Amino acid sequence: MMTSGFFRFGVWKNFFRAWRSGYSGNLEGEGFTLGGVYVIGAGRQGVLLEHREKEFGDKVSLPSVLEAAEKIELQAS
Repeated sequence: MMTSGFFRFGVWKNFFRAWRSGYSGNLEGEGFTLGGVYVIGAGRQGVLLEHREKEFGDKVSLPSVLEAAEKIELQAS
């Protein structure tokens, strides 16, 4: 995303949302890598939730993570 991410409205909106809520980070690290969240079930269950950051500051929905985690079936040893 590099420079183009700097000019996106959604990136600035996410930045101000985090700033208003009191988040303060550091400027160490690469800074141009988007992240994601995966909930993976046991055995053959596979991926139960996939969230890929589309622009800086995208947040995964906590209720959807909890819902996916509740679907994980434990395997007998």
